[in-house]
Amino acid sequence: MTPRPTVLAVIPARGGSKGVPAKNLARIGGVPLVARAVRACLASPEVTDVVVTTDDPAIAAAARAAGEALGEDARLHCVQRPAAIAGDTATSEDAVLHALHTYETTSHGRKADVVLLVQCTSPFITREDIDGVAAAVARDGADTAVTVAPFHGFVWRDGSPVEDDTYGVNHDKSVRPRRQDRPQDYLETGAAYAMDVEGFRTHRHRFFGHTALVHTDPARVLEIDDPHDLARARALAPLLDPSPFPTRADIDAVVLDFDGTQTDDRVLIDSDGREIVAVHRGDGLGVAALRKAGLPVLILSTEQNPVVAARARKLQVPVLHGIDRKDLALKQWCEEQSVAPDRVLYVGNDVNDLACFGLAGWPVAVANAHDSVRAAARAVTTNPGGSGAIREIAAWLLGPTLNPETPVAPVAPTK
Repeated sequence: MTPRPTVLAVIPARGGSKGVPAKNLARIGGVPLVARAVRACLASPEVTDVVVTTDDPAIAAAARAAGEALGEDARLHCVQRPAAIAGDTATSEDAVLHALHTYETTSHGRKADVVLLVQCTSPFITREDIDGVAAAVARDGADTAVTVAPFHGFVWRDGSPVEDDTYGVNHDKSVRPRRQDRPQDYLETGAAYAMDVEGFRTHRHRFFGHTALVHTDPARVLEIDDPHDLARARALAPLLDPSPFPTRADIDAVVLDFDGTQTDDRVLIDSDGREIVAVHRGDGLGVAALRKAGLPVLILSTEQNPVVAARARKLQVPVLHGIDRKDLALKQWCEEQSVAPDRVLYVGNDVNDLACFGLAGWPVAVANAHDSVRAAARAVTTNPGGSGAIREIAAWLLGPTLNPETPVAPVAPTK
């Protein structure tokens, strides 16, 4: 029997970025870009091991957390990239060659047959993309492979200043052929590449020999180079990510902000200065169902207000309020409860929840949350805060009847 080829996926992830600061840690659908790339690679049955090469400890930590969350930390390795190949002029090939050498010469490594270059800046890369480029080289005999998408556009270029004219690159501008009469063009997506290792070492670039084209969905083609790309990716994530909602199997605890999450963020004040807020009975029913299902529930609020404590007593859940650093309080509570933060669903609505979003594995924003909070969330409710958002989240986890004995997978709402 022919031994299975060793396929090494390398993810270059520098800390510096001029277009988008800390780009590889930017969250799309609540998940850092580097973690999205790690997940896609580890999900591929073609990939033996994954190496993240970085000069940033925070990126390495985010990558390791993604591997640990999948129970694949043994296959995930982080390599410290030397300063000489970590600057703006360094090539991806330099980073891949260094990562390949480091992997093969350390105790956890082995000789690689195929090496992949996987880019964090393509947020919607899929396991199938990774499978495709890896198999093209490891199984089908190609020397190199690249993900491409069908492209039907007419490409133009400015002429020289002397000629003062423009011209078509992939067409004659005097002839306008129908789409079906034109040869099929393909756009390089920038997401994933595969190379035979020996050939890569010889040629030191990614397109030697026979290059296989691995087709991918054009809707998923997006490279993040500037803040506008990041905004577009965050808007597309609810449509393109495969599973927008968590299930009971994903969650070990639920932590709820109060104002704007369990209320509509409005406060009524009487003549004596006493504050009154409105809550939703359905949310109370949802919290009760979560408790009955055995999920620890915590209310965590910056407000030092008797109404927060009163609501917690009514719901029979613990409360931490008057908290300045909610992220530190959340981390300590997780340690006390022996709950891993990446198994926590945290619900919030405003910027003081963002630090907790960075800790929790499932950051969830209510529908009327601040734009920055919605952008950082992994899932967003259809109901606003104070109008059944918590009841909706309970239905994600327990099914629409809130019966933990017969959970039903949630269905994305129709638009």
